[in-house]
Amino acid sequence: MNFMASLAAAWQRNDSLVCVGLDPEPGRLPPHLGQGPAAIGAFCRAIVDATADQVCCYKPQIAHFAAQRAEVVLEDLIAYIHARHPGVPVILDAKRGDIGSTAVHYATEAFDRYGADAVTLNPYLGRDSAQPFLDRADKGVVLLCRTSNPGAADFQDLDVGGRPLYQRVAETIATRWNANGNCLLVTGATWPEEIAAVRAIVGDLPLLVPGIGAQGGDVEAVIRNGATAAGTGLLISSSRAILYAASGEDFAEAARNAAASLRETINRCRGTTR
Repeated sequence: MNFMASLAAAWQRNDSLVCVGLDPEPGRLPPHLGQGPAAIGAFCRAIVDATADQVCCYKPQIAHFAAQRAEVVLEDLIAYIHARHPGVPVILDAKRGDIGSTAVHYATEAFDRYGADAVTLNPYLGRDSAQPFLDRADKGVVLLCRTSNPGAADFQDLDVGGRPLYQRVAETIATRWNANGNCLLVTGATWPEEIAAVRAIVGDLPLLVPGIGAQGGDVEAVIRNGATAAGTGLLISSSRAILYAASGEDFAEAARNAAASLRETINRCRGTTR
């Protein structure tokens, strides 16, 4: 099953738009696990096992593993998710973007080394930098559009022929790059009006929405401005608020409760609570 089909199935099966970001931070792991790569693996696997029926996908951030010399842990974690929780897709948050010959190797890294179902990309270098990823029709290509960070406006809001750059990016990707139907866009929860503008441009193209939780994004505003007519079309990402909901031996249970609470809030806003 390709990424888009897996995502749609997970939306329906778990009645969830929640994406859990797996961002292990040094010094924030529960003390009883210790520190280092083995502790990172144990922590992330426990989070996954506790939340898998509450989410539509996972999004491990590659730098959080690489900085701690835990790339092999990341490989094993993605394989573990696929084996233990089949049907829950994994987005590798790598934000790659380089010239075509290098992009080929980055695509191999994301999809063949790590086994990710999708990967985040920076589209600044243009289509040839994304083409090796776009050509993998079974994989998801998640391109930055209007990001959640405060400095996003430095470039993304620049006027380009009467429209801000992020809207030009959205239009180009939706109409020119999405021949295989495997593109998604990143639109930050901290900018709900911009989410609405992107949704109007791209139709039902899925949007990965970071910025809920620690960054202060509002769930109701995200749903109102970004959900499709079917009530889906969103991957609402939360990392720290779920991962670090507790620091004791009950950390996985606390993470499950936090993910379930976010799922319930989202579903209440989209009117599909069970």
